Order: sequence, then structure tokens, then C-alpha cells
Amino acid sequence: MPKRSHTEPGRALGVVRLSNVTKVTTSPGRQRATVQYLAEQAGFTLIGEAVDLGVSARATSPFDRPALGPWLRRPGSYEAVVWSHVDRAVRSVGHMSDLIAWGCAQAVTLVFGVPGESGPLIVSPEAGGATVRLAMDLAYAAEQESRAISSRLTDAHEALRAAGRYGGGLVPFGYRKAPHPSGTGWCLTPDDESASLVHAIVNRVLSGHSLTAVARWLNEEDALVPRDRHALLQGRGTGGTRHGLTFDRFRWTSGTLSKVLRSPSLMGHRVHQGRTVLDGDGRPVLIGAPVLDEGTFRTLQDLLTIRSNGTRRTRRPTSALLTRVAHCAGCGGRMYYRARKPYPYGDYVCAAPAKGLRCPAAAAMRSDWLEGYTVESYRAATGTRGPVSRADLLAAGARVTVSKGRCGGDTTRPTGPDTSRLAFTMDEAPSSAV
Repeated sequence: MPKRSHTEPGRALGVVRLSNVTKVTTSPGRQRATVQYLAEQAGFTLIGEAVDLGVSARATSPFDRPALGPWLRRPGSYEAVVWSHVDRAVRSVGHMSDLIAWGCAQAVTLVFGVPGESGPLIVSPEAGGATVRLAMDLAYAAEQESRAISSRLTDAHEALRAAGRYGGGLVPFGYRKAPHPSGTGWCLTPDDESASLVHAIVNRVLSGHSLTAVARWLNEEDALVPRDRHALLQGRGTGGTRHGLTFDRFRWTSGTLSKVLRSPSLMGHRVHQGRTVLDGDGRPVLIGAPVLDEGTFRTLQDLLTIRSNGTRRTRRPTSALLTRVAHCAGCGGRMYYRARKPYPYGDYVCAAPAKGLRCPAAAAMRSDWLEGYTVESYRAATGTRGPVSRADLLAAGARVTVSKGRCGGDTTRPTGPDTSRLAFTMDEAPSSAV
């Protein structure tokens, strides 16, 4: 990197962060103005900006924030980072310690605004103990303030739940926000559009349709999922990022449907952590008029419980050999392992139906057959004779594609895989091992 002259201002990155964003907030603009002023006071010129809106400093390290994190991973493009206040950078002593250590290691100066002071707090890589202690003290104060705010919010939400008022957050599907009858605060009332959709969904489920089939129907009808409907009611756009992918709109899945249909909020109950909130006499606290009457809701729960067949359990990391290896020929998507009670083997099935997607030829095959075929094909291609792990298959770019089998069949049960339905390929052949 070329050396900079003593008269040339250093380059600085300006940072803006806000936990909660509303239509009327002016905080980002005020932060920008303060950052510009502080940079000039410290002798730096802003060359870039990292803006994280809707990001908590208490819950998220500076290095993990969507906008700031990538900048911190390329420190060679600036000599300083500027925040309008310490609490815009961190609300944790641990995070401040990490940030100072990073600045020393990368030769980057940290600049913070300090209310009531004429100049910024400048923590350079050569900063003395007094400066570092001041930065840590300010971080501690910000952390304690955050804890106090969190405690007050928790108490406030508990009081709102007890009074049947709406305290913010995702509105239960089937409802919308409305002024509380008392004239103070908010409550929830059925939303005509999504409440009608709930009734249509329930009628289909009670008529015998599976959740997967109903999810597919909803996607074909372009019905908004709860998250998108809530965003629309709040005047925001639909879609967003999930698992690193960006969507214009989210899709219905059987899992999303199950969460909606199992929530007591459909009876007008106030719900906290999935359970009905009760008043001092043990009666449900109501948020508004019910979307479903109690009889319909209980009938629906009984049906969903019967259909679940006792399979509702905590999700565990998969150990299936062919995860990310087996693919469906019908849609090109991955196949996933599904247990088959009470057998020692299961099946690899196309995942599209469970995601509310339509596969023109959804494939499935017994797990022991497909795993045996894949392992033998891998050994034949590589000359290996020892055990084969999923890591081995993925490292070699192994892929097995499964076509849908024909319906029906003859009276003889097959004793192994129909290899005419299978295709095995590899990106590369690793060196052979014995």
C-alpha cells in the first residue's frame, strides 16, 4: 500500500446503526451529520459508509452485522472508523474489547462521539491505558442501559399481555392492529382478507386435504404468508432474506401452515411463547374477536394431532449419508431422508412438495438401496474399498440423480434398486485409497 503524506487526511469509514426503524425516524440522518463532524474534527475524510438499520448492538457483534461486517474484513481501505456515539458501535464490554483489539491488530483508529464533550473519543492503535479504560467504561454504561431498557420492555409487555393490549411485534395471522376500545393503546381485530383465508384453509384441512396440498394451493393463488401480510399492513414491502437467499415474496410451506393453524390466537387468545396467556382467574386474556370458534379450533387440533402420528419432535442435525448428494430428476432439487416407522431404513424423497412447490415427477427411493448404489458407484470410480462418508462424497462432487418410478408394478417385490432410474456423477476423482 502506498504511504500517505503527512498533510493528506486519513480515510475513514462512517457507521450508522439503529435497532428499530419507523417511518418517521430521523436518527440515521442525525447520525450521519454527527459522523461527518467527528471525522473532520479527528482529521479524517469519509470514503464510505456502513448502514445497519434494524440491527441490535446488544445481540450482534460489529463483525457480524450485515453492512459493517464486510467492511471490517477489509481494513486496508481506510485508517479510521467513526461512530456518532459508543452505543451505536457496541452495547457490550466484550464487543468493545474485541473492537479495540481488532483496531490495534489492523492499525485502524476508532472514533466515537461523546455527548457533552467538545471533541470525540479517539482510540488509536497506540492509545494509552486511560483512553482504553474510558472506552470500556462507556461500553459498560451502554451495556447497563441496554439491560435496563430490556427489563422495562419485558415488564411493559407483560402488563400489556395481562390487559389484552397489543404491544408490538408480528401480528398473529388473521388479525390487524386497531385502536383499543378504551381509547388508550392498541388491540387486535380480525383482518377481513386474512381471516377469510384462514377459514378457507381450515375448510380444506377439515375436508381431508394435507397441509402440503394446501400450501401448494396457497402458493398457486399467490396468497401472502403471515410475514408478508404483516409487512404490507405496516406499509413495508414483501419478501426479504432467508438462509442467505433473497425473495420478493415468501412461500407457504406445510410448516408455516402448521404454526398458523396450531396457534390459540385464532380463538382471539393472547399468546406468549406459543401458549395462551391467562388472567388472575385462569381465564384466557383476549386480544380481540375470535377468527375461529373454540369448537372448530379444537376439532382442527385433534385432526392435526392425529395426522402428525406422534412425529412432532425437536429437529436434530441430519446424519443421512446422501444429504446434498441425492437429487430429484423431476425438479433438480435435493432429496431428503424421511424415517419409515418401524423399519430400520427410511426413504430419500423429493423435498419440493414439503416446500409448497410442485414437482412434475417427484422421486423417492428406499434409503438403504440408494445409499448402497451410491457407495458402490463411488468406490468403482475411485478405487477405494474402505468406508465412505458424506464428507468424502461432497468433497468429490458426487451426485446421484433419481427418477420417479412407475406407479403400480407387478406382484413380485423388488429386492434392490431399479438402477435404470439412477445416475451417478462426480466432479472429480480423488486419489484412491485402500
